[in-house]
Amino acid sequence: MIYEFRTYTLKVGSMGKFEENFAKALPIREKHSKLTACWHTEIGPLNQIIHVWAYDDMKHRAEVRAAAAAEPGWPPPGDDEHILKMETEIVMPAPFQGAIEPGHHGNFFEMRYYDTLPNAMPEIMDVWGAKLPSRLKYSPLFFCGSTDMGSLNRLIHIWAYEDMKQRSEIRAASVAAGDWPPATGKFLVTMNNKIMVPSSFSPVH
Repeated sequence: MIYEFRTYTLKVGSMGKFEENFAKALPIREKHSKLTACWHTEIGPLNQIIHVWAYDDMKHRAEVRAAAAAEPGWPPPGDDEHILKMETEIVMPAPFQGAIEPGHHGNFFEMRYYDTLPNAMPEIMDVWGAKLPSRLKYSPLFFCGSTDMGSLNRLIHIWAYEDMKQRSEIRAASVAAGDWPPATGKFLVTMNNKIMVPSSFSPVH
């Protein structure tokens, strides 16, 4: 299983119309594969929409995208006028990551993305795998993986929270107990995050 994270930076004030167009066209796209998740940013880099698609492998991705592109109405008509920048990353799930399941996970999702030193990812995943059970005492991990195409040497992890107060409490408790973070700082080059809200049509919310 691979996941494609597509991040579009939109013109100011166009998010509502973009999501409306996307929702209308989505049934056409979902003839070929289902949307995994979709969010827009609330804190961090604003005016971004992030949609995620699952594929068996790169061959499956190519076949699905070709079939979807042949459908009238996909990509959503009129979207070009709203998009300033398009980025895509192919993300491999971490060894301890299960499939992303639809349904309610939280009202806010924090995506943390760390650029790492080259060739460090296997050791990072080992450290994470050993340390993660301690962190899971406080809240579940929604997703963790590393990039295989796009921005390379990037660790992406996503956590779901009901509200920002819960986020602060959980993070403070796990750090105070010494249960988090994993000792991978020596491998990290940059650390960034964004707080995301599910789109109304997202299977994950």
